[in-house]
Amino acid sequence: MAKEKPHMNLVFIGHVDHGKSTTVGRMLFDSHNIDEQAMRKLKQKAEELGKGGFEFAFVMDNLKEERERGVTIDLAHKKFDSDKYSFTIIDAPGHKDFIKNMITGASQADAGVLVVAANDGVMAQTKEHVFLSRTLGVNQLIIAVNKMDMVNYDQAKFNKVKEDVSALLKSIGYKPDDIPFVPIASLVGDNVYTKSDKIAWYDGKTLFQLMDELKEPEKPTTLPLRLPIQDVYNITGIGVVPVGRVETGVMKVGDKVTVVPGREGKGVPGEVKSIEMHHEQLQSAEPGDNIGFNVRGIGKKDIARGDVLGKSDNIPTVASEFTAQMVVLNHPTVITVGYTPVFHIHTAQVACQIVAIEKKLNPATGEVLQENPDFIKNGDAAIVRIKPIQPLVIEKQKEIPQLSRFAIRDSGATVAAGMCIDLVKKA
Repeated sequence: MAKEKPHMNLVFIGHVDHGKSTTVGRMLFDSHNIDEQAMRKLKQKAEELGKGGFEFAFVMDNLKEERERGVTIDLAHKKFDSDKYSFTIIDAPGHKDFIKNMITGASQADAGVLVVAANDGVMAQTKEHVFLSRTLGVNQLIIAVNKMDMVNYDQAKFNKVKEDVSALLKSIGYKPDDIPFVPIASLVGDNVYTKSDKIAWYDGKTLFQLMDELKEPEKPTTLPLRLPIQDVYNITGIGVVPVGRVETGVMKVGDKVTVVPGREGKGVPGEVKSIEMHHEQLQSAEPGDNIGFNVRGIGKKDIARGDVLGKSDNIPTVASEFTAQMVVLNHPTVITVGYTPVFHIHTAQVACQIVAIEKKLNPATGEVLQENPDFIKNGDAAIVRIKPIQPLVIEKQKEIPQLSRFAIRDSGATVAAGMCIDLVKKA
């Protein structure tokens, strides 16, 4: 068997209607990851719905409601191979109420493709998505300037978008000089997978080629083992099978492990008996692996989604309170001390109370604008102190960044996102 290609999670982000889904669909089609017949069906479907030209987007938008609205609602995951990588493409929705999925997507991503339409340029969500990507640790980007066909492949239009996006990237700490920009027209297929003959002034690589130039993400195998539980199944003949994705470290058969907080909040110890991925037995699992496993000593009622597994000699941190750097994205009024929304951290959803707002920061530079402000509102970044209402596993950004990030949801919308920078361990 050939050595497996390194895996790369790639999130497509950008403002609604700038062509993210169409770009992904076009790439999958041109690289022969979707056959002609399936494509013909989608084209027919698009025309029936009066959405001619949406057929490439339909590749990603598999929900019926999305097809009718022509909007991406949920995160769609598509797998395909390039010469170098095995990619999972996460098509992140652009619409405001779908930012939750965008956050889920970005926090899993190794790299991002920001799609900006040449005729619109930088829009509200372009900024928001780029800022979120930064806060959530997406360190590599490619910028695809789409819809070049709508501006007659004009180089000046491309340069203007490049200039504006570069300024935006720079303001939040990306280095624009290290980030490639590629002019594309997804609907007609220019420079997505196939080199365009209409953009003679651009002598760089296609989007597909640029994806292969992304640096391979380093697997955090040297960090302590952390595996957030997604689900717990009871399988006849095997017993209790928790399922989750290894975030950091390595898990081996025979390891002594502890799951916290567990039902009693004291942690549940056990020993790993078996590990399985894609119906194959493994001796060990590493970061990025989605696995099912069986642990001697752990019953179905002992653990649940949101608990985290680690080795017994380095148990995941349960925090009685933590300090976070966060950014307010979409709150209807203002956030004050006492506010108790639901925090989404790895697979956990826990109500937490804001007990102090310590500093208001400039979101672009991180400099302190105000000490102990009375409130924070949309667009503000801040350092806040937070108390979980029930036991919660979270880690410091400096120590295990993969378990430090969170999103705050309230009445169906994502209100804020951030990361834990300090914590008080639960006694």
